[in-house]
Order: sequence, then structure tokens, then C-alpha cells
Amino acid sequence: MTVWKLSAGTACALGKKQIKTDVLPTTAYIMLGEKCRNNCRFCAQARDSSARANMLSRVTWLEVIGQEAAQAIGEAFQAGRLRRACLQIVRQDQIWEEGLDALAALTQTSAVPVCISADIESVAQAKELIERGTDRISLALDAATPLLYREIKGGDWNKRWQLLTDCAAKLPGRVSTHLIVGLGETEEEMVTTIADCYNHSISVGLFAFTPLRGTAWGDKVPPPIDSYRRIQIAHFLLSQGYTHKAFSFGGGRLVGINLPPEKLAVVLATGKAFETSGCEGCNRPYYNERPGGIMYNYPRSLTLTEIDQALEESGLTDGGNVDNDRAVISVAR
Repeated sequence: MTVWKLSAGTACALGKKQIKTDVLPTTAYIMLGEKCRNNCRFCAQARDSSARANMLSRVTWLEVIGQEAAQAIGEAFQAGRLRRACLQIVRQDQIWEEGLDALAALTQTSAVPVCISADIESVAQAKELIERGTDRISLALDAATPLLYREIKGGDWNKRWQLLTDCAAKLPGRVSTHLIVGLGETEEEMVTTIADCYNHSISVGLFAFTPLRGTAWGDKVPPPIDSYRRIQIAHFLLSQGYTHKAFSFGGGRLVGINLPPEKLAVVLATGKAFETSGCEGCNRPYYNERPGGIMYNYPRSLTLTEIDQALEESGLTDGGNVDNDRAVISVAR
């Protein structure tokens, strides 16, 4: 029988494991395979990584019989406890058929929307997944620039970008990517790549680099929270239809937003900019965070105090004054 790996939070949401948590996932996260053929320097599943085999990002994964997991996910979706399922497929030989079987098990059990995050090699493969019932395809860029992509992932960024945009053109509204902040890019480079994604109707799931023991980059540090907050704000505005022209940069850093401050205040007042981004219904609790530590991506709605704190952390606030028509953020309530 095929075994799936469920994230610890998913296993808890399905009643397969007990963990202490303040927020459960609203997406069922499933990992197929282990020890990837790729060798990304930040990843616990990289072929040369000595990290534990049951790790991905900060999350541990529990083995469950596939059909049993699919049935439990379907029941949780029908009960309203889950909003989607995410199949994260580690690149291995023979993994394609296993992925198709997992997709079939999920779609035959319920109407849960399924996203597949995999190292797809062609538009034809992406189309096949959609035809077989996948709701969305995610093809990770991770790195914001070609140079960083080559250094960290050992591949050709431009080739990956071409495949990503080709998939988006052929499958409009069905394609996503992941970008990781803190791999060595400037804020301007990250915001420019995010803008290019939205210009091609590619949605972006934003992560903060998370050092993991046993990986090649286990001794590096996460991005500063002020930089991450600025990129979150830019990402949110781009996702809402604003363009790259809305931002001003200095020395690679985001230094201003070219919108009327009262308009910007309204846009950011909900705190959505600081929540987990990606597919609808995805909240990824504690993928980048330790409980009680810095919250890069909030897995739930923020309190008013948390919104104010996140805005202050961005470094774009100065009590509501405006410099050279660039908006600095002050949310009035």
C-alpha cells in the first residue's frame, strides 16, 4: 500500500496525531517521496542533506496509508475543517505515477481542491494534471534571480521561468510559484520578480528562508523582519492589482510607496498583507516560524495590535508624515 507523509498539523487536524498548537492548517499538506534528486542548498530533502528524512522546512511529517489519508481529508473537507489539499512531490524516479495515483485518491473521495507542487518538466505534464482534476499547479522558483538560482538550486532560472510562464499562458489562473526571501537577493530584485509573476497571472506564495540543521545552508540566518515586512506589503499590493511603479527603491531597498497615505492605510488596515500567501485556503502554520518566535507569515487573521506591530516593523511608518509624496503607513481607526 502506498504511504503518504502528512504534516504534523495536518495529521492533528485529521485526528491522526496530537500536538499542542494554537492554529491548525486549513489545507491538508501531503508529501510524496523523500531524498530529492535535486540538491537545493536550503532543503531538508536535498540529495546531499543530512537532515532528518521526515522533515520539510520546519515541519515534521507522519506516515499514513494513502487511501486512509484521502478518506480522512475528504471527510474533513466536507465538514468544513479543511479548504484544500496540497500534494508536495519530491523529485524521484517513478514518482510521477505515484503522484497521479494520489491525485486520483483525493479527487475520487471528495471535491476538495488539490494543488500539486512538483518539478514539472513540460506544459504537457501540467495540462495532464489539470485534466485529471488538479485545481492548481505550483512550480517553485524559490530564488528571485538567475544567479542565485544557479548557486542555490544548481539550475537554469531562465529555463524555469520560461516553463512557468508557458504553463501560465496555457492554463490561465491555474499556476502558482514559491519565492523565498533571504537567499541573498535585494528587496528590489524580489519585488521585481513578484511583479513579473503577477504580470503573467502567476500567483506567489511567499516564504522566509529558514535555516535547517543538516542542510548546506544550515548555518545561515533568516531575513530581517523589517525587510520581510516590506516585501510582504509590496507582494500584497501587487496581488491586488497595483504595479511595480507603486514602489520606490534606494540602494536595493524598498523606501517608499507611491500611493496617497489615506488610500494605503485602507488597503493595509486588514492585516492581510502579513498573513500566509499562496493558494486560497492555505495558511501553512509554523512553516517558517517557531511558536512564540517571530511570525513571518501569520496563519490566521491578525489582531489590531499585531497589525500595528507589523506595520511598524516594516520601517515604512513615521507617525503619518509623508515625504516627497511617498506614502508612509499610518492606519487610522
